[in-house]
Amino acid sequence: MLADSDIITASDVSLGFGATTIMQDITLNIPTGSITALVGPSGSGKTTFLRSLNRLNDRVPNFWRRGEICFDGQDIHGANVDPLVLRRKVGMVFQRPNPFPMSIIDNVVAGVRAHHMAKRSQLRDIAETRLAEVGLWSKIADRLDDSPFKLSGGQQQLLCLARALAIEPSVMLLDEPTSSLDPRSTEAVEELVRRMTPELTVIIVTHNLEQARRLSDNMVLFYDGRLLESGPTAQLFDAPQRPETARYLGGAVNVNGGD
Repeated sequence: MLADSDIITASDVSLGFGATTIMQDITLNIPTGSITALVGPSGSGKTTFLRSLNRLNDRVPNFWRRGEICFDGQDIHGANVDPLVLRRKVGMVFQRPNPFPMSIIDNVVAGVRAHHMAKRSQLRDIAETRLAEVGLWSKIADRLDDSPFKLSGGQQQLLCLARALAIEPSVMLLDEPTSSLDPRSTEAVEELVRRMTPELTVIIVTHNLEQARRLSDNMVLFYDGRLLESGPTAQLFDAPQRPETARYLGGAVNVNGGD
């Protein structure tokens, strides 16, 4: 059952592709207005789980799911749920910047146009607001008609965040959004994520445990396709309930023993 303070819940969720099971028996609540970090080794299922929260995996051949995922108290796989509407409310920014092959300004308002959220006369103001929100407006205000591919990698990622924010989601899914960025760009993205909450709920996949520690309110540790432990980030680092959690957060490769 969804508590008033939880915006997303997963109940006994298992995920896989064809004969391969990626994750098993995941039960998890995501608090509203928080930053939740999903951590764990490569191959533990973090991105598969993240993409399941707005049904992006539906597009992948042979994907299957068991269990229930709810957003705002509603089963996201219900017969009356339109995946496109769900993805407007639960937006996503990917690991590598993925600007569309159109102008900078058209990138920002692409989703607004697709969902008929504003009049044409309002689009420039929306673009300015969102680009200012991510710290880009002052740098590119005179280049709105340029290709986004002329921007640096960090600026492209901020542009993608502006585009995602423009459609006014309730939840933002971030899949390692700073893994390909330099330290200065990483700092800019992290600062933006902090500013987005608590108005927005953020779920971020990261391999960087220090980033999870400094950025997130709550943390979820996946290991070998299972949820090993979840809770407040400070608690998992300072007083984990399981020895395997302590081993992983302490730098061990194999949480079951050995290095």
